[in-house]
Amino acid sequence: MTPPPPSALTTAPTATPDLDITLTKTKTVVKSASGNCGCTTKTDTADGLSDSMRARIEKHPCYSEEAHHHYARMHVAVAPACNIQCNYCNRKYDCANESRPGVVSELLTPEEAAHKVLVVAGKIPQMTVLGIAGPGDPLANPEKTFRTFELIAEKAPDIKLCLSTNGLMLPDYVDRIKALNVDHVTITINMVDPEIGAQIYPWVHYRRKRYRGIEGVRILHERQMEGLQALQEADILCKVNSVLIPGINDEHMPVVNQAIRERGAFLHNIMPLISAPEHGTYFGLNGQRGPNPKELKQVQDNCSGNMKLMRHCRQCRADAVGLLGEDRSQEFTKQKFMEMPVDYSLETRQAVHISIEQAKAAVAAKKQAAARIPGELSAKTSPKVLVAVATKGGGIVNQHFGHAKEFMIYEVDAAEAKFISHRKVADYCQGGYGEEAMLKGIIDTISDCKAVLASKIGPCPSKQLQEAGLVVVEDYDVIETVARRFYDEHVLKR
Repeated sequence: MTPPPPSALTTAPTATPDLDITLTKTKTVVKSASGNCGCTTKTDTADGLSDSMRARIEKHPCYSEEAHHHYARMHVAVAPACNIQCNYCNRKYDCANESRPGVVSELLTPEEAAHKVLVVAGKIPQMTVLGIAGPGDPLANPEKTFRTFELIAEKAPDIKLCLSTNGLMLPDYVDRIKALNVDHVTITINMVDPEIGAQIYPWVHYRRKRYRGIEGVRILHERQMEGLQALQEADILCKVNSVLIPGINDEHMPVVNQAIRERGAFLHNIMPLISAPEHGTYFGLNGQRGPNPKELKQVQDNCSGNMKLMRHCRQCRADAVGLLGEDRSQEFTKQKFMEMPVDYSLETRQAVHISIEQAKAAVAAKKQAAARIPGELSAKTSPKVLVAVATKGGGIVNQHFGHAKEFMIYEVDAAEAKFISHRKVADYCQGGYGEEAMLKGIIDTISDCKAVLASKIGPCPSKQLQEAGLVVVEDYDVIETVARRFYDEHVLKR
């Protein structure tokens, strides 16, 4: 069957980044306690990529861990239909305050989506990527998807086009994707063993017929592998998302990792299952739990070294707008953006990107200085510790502890400080309401860390963090630099 005729998009944040490029006036206040779509945890400048490959990912916040500190993305919800059922998905549920794949507040036509992208590109010039990720499957809605991409490519040629799919119909559309210059495609692949897949997918709708159980899963698996191979042959970068489901595919994940690596996947993103009962998913209603941070890290570590891993994914909504880790979609509801004038300027956007690259260069220089091995101690003999970082972006410790809605977790030893994950929390500053409960939840979330790094921490939470055994570090500087100062003072000297 030939694919239908032509007929795609993504978003990002506003003004220039909150960066002090010189970073000259930094002060460290240390209070001791009384008692890792290809990104790895390495910086992109040291990962062995060719210059041409680096140029393809350097402004894509999902494919580059470094870029996600500086550049934004947006998704447009133009693809409502889906052709498979996942036991972790319920597209009918929506809460504007949560970030979860498949969630949207409003569906858009291709024309509305194109207008939204141009509005956002003007107001958030560091937005570099437009993605279509749902709320269903973009390739189950090919006319709407490709029409959206056509409009964006025509009116905003500097914006990268990105597509996320379950892979069922991917082999039919690789040529069309290539012709539209969609250079980044994500496939969700949770298994390569249909017996395991039958526990994840109850049915697959393919070629106007619904297949249930293992028969449908076999079709899905074969099509995913065929599509992945076709992307490699077409020189389209592919990121594979895998949802980690304890007791179902956790031990199977290294096999998935090997299979996608052999077929040319550029990046593997192993994500935790989200299965709250209120979402109404099969897994949520039947008590299937998601992995805890330690379990997730262990599986990611088991798959590292073979190919590039993405560890900074935020499992975005299908209408997300902004930097990874923030969601500004409510600033751009249909009612609002349809009344906003288009202020897209390629020159203005390029100027902002130049300033971002200058800031990145300053941060990179500080990182390089911070990565020096102190004395004769090496990473092999020095202990590894985790630290929790409050940051608004830019690769800098620049956020007040009480305003953090997530902490970036870094693993530090004598050789380097490397990003390994992020953990969401409820922000502590609630105007006095429920702050004790919030703080307890935050401490529980980062209890395996040795320190908290923030630009400022109030006396009350500071005291309780210390009582919980965490070192409190107040500073404003590059994350790796602050982490090294803490490590040298509180780990090496002891």
